[in-house]
Amino acid sequence: MAKRGPYGKGIERREQILDAALRTIAERGYLATSVAELAEAVGLSQGGLLHYFGSKEELFVAVLRKRDEIDVAGLHGPAPAAFVALVRRNTKVPGLIELFTHMQAAAADPRHPAHDYMLERYRAGTQAFAQALRAMQQDGALSRQLDPDAAATMFFALADGLQTRWLIDPAIDMAAQLEDAWRRYAGDY
Repeated sequence: MAKRGPYGKGIERREQILDAALRTIAERGYLATSVAELAEAVGLSQGGLLHYFGSKEELFVAVLRKRDEIDVAGLHGPAPAAFVALVRRNTKVPGLIELFTHMQAAAADPRHPAHDYMLERYRAGTQAFAQALRAMQQDGALSRQLDPDAAATMFFALADGLQTRWLIDPAIDMAAQLEDAWRRYAGDY
């Protein structure tokens, strides 16, 4: 068996850090989790941990990217139902919603490390959702009068707004709100 070089070990260590950060932030919350605690959880100093990411903000953006990879792998079924199921699953990881919401607000500043991530995420997400809606239109499952690009943009914005409201008032059923909005907008799915 060939030995892994330092590059391979660095990638492996980075993944360990991201896995630990995902778990910790999901359980404890973004605001209740310090970089020092994350470093301790993986047996590194704070400086050693940040060596793999460059800064605290870049670490948190990497955590969101990792979360997105996991979320995309878990998407199944027609676009609206898969989107609603993802929102429903997100209620089980409030700390990651908290992290996303904070990074989303910070991304309004083009100099922030989350800015490019958010631009890329929204472009890719809305394009994929719109493409799935086009496929539903071709299959006759969705009216051709619906504009897939506008619908995708609107539902991403609605989900983001609901997440922010949910952080303030967890009694809000985000998934039910999205299902209701979809039925009113496009009919059953």
